[in-house]
Amino acid sequence: MKKIIVTGGAGFIGSHVVRRMVNTYPDYEIINLDLLTYAGNLENLKDIEDKPNYRFIKGDIVDASFIEKLFEEENPYGVIHLAAESHVDRSISNPIEFVMTNVIGTVNLLNAARNTWKGNYDKHRFYHVSTDEVYGALGDSGLFTEETSYDPHSPYSASKASSDHFVRAYHDTYGMDIVISNCSNNYGSHHFPEKLIPLSINNIKHRRSIPIYGKGENVRDWLWVEDHARAIDVIFHKAATGTTYNIGGNNEWKNIDLIYLLCSIMDKKLNRQEGESASLITFVQDRAGHDLRYAIDSTKLQRDLGWKPSITFEEGLEKTVDWFLENEEWLDNVTSGNYLAYYKKQYS
Repeated sequence: MKKIIVTGGAGFIGSHVVRRMVNTYPDYEIINLDLLTYAGNLENLKDIEDKPNYRFIKGDIVDASFIEKLFEEENPYGVIHLAAESHVDRSISNPIEFVMTNVIGTVNLLNAARNTWKGNYDKHRFYHVSTDEVYGALGDSGLFTEETSYDPHSPYSASKASSDHFVRAYHDTYGMDIVISNCSNNYGSHHFPEKLIPLSINNIKHRRSIPIYGKGENVRDWLWVEDHARAIDVIFHKAATGTTYNIGGNNEWKNIDLIYLLCSIMDKKLNRQEGESASLITFVQDRAGHDLRYAIDSTKLQRDLGWKPSITFEEGLEKTVDWFLENEEWLDNVTSGNYLAYYKKQYS
């Protein structure tokens, strides 16, 4: 049975990747490595926690000795690396935490893989999951491609750009089999409610204000998280070594237009009058370094590996709203922080 370590597997995107890999590949043993910080929640994986090919290990990728020992003991066939600090606002207030996790943590994983695999890279693969924010910002037109130069504008995107460069350097210097993907904004079930869509759903539900930066003119390309997990699956298994793929949903939306759509959906789901939720919109001071527009060109991924988005944003957003409204206990546990105390005690 091949072992695959998925770092950050208790997080939003990571939990969807773990679930897909566990359910799709019974001949793999999926090891979920997560520190269980505020964004890591094992409730995300309750439906598969008893599967025979799933295992959870609590650990910190910043701890080099721990990571070395883990790789020596497990000797994984592959790594799918999603563990990261990812919230831009948090990176502005505490950039060093992002350097430690996103840069040092990635290098620790690369070193452990190199020392354990000892040059047998044709039998192992290191997959690094990154973000479109490394490319900087776009104007009113154009798309990010795999050839776009890096131009990060926040401590978060700078830390991810650095980790991307280290992964490529280990391929160029040591011959390690690596692949990288850069994705656009994800949305879907189990999304931690500090992000725009789940935060707004929760605030609308409780009739709280919906904060929108600036005038809401910032544009993002939205990718349904299950489509992202499917793309990661395809890239991990089929991409040529050393390649990079952009993953986008072909769903560009201004933040303010997205929120108006979400408000309309919520009014219908909650049997409120049309416009009632939109009255909660509050414009707040824009954050520092807020890029105007991101947009992904995923042509290469569609052409080379046959992946494409399976759902429109309108369909995906309605599915997302339904999930959050049907899983009030999960949302209440996350917003209250109760899940943190439970899992910290269980895995202390």
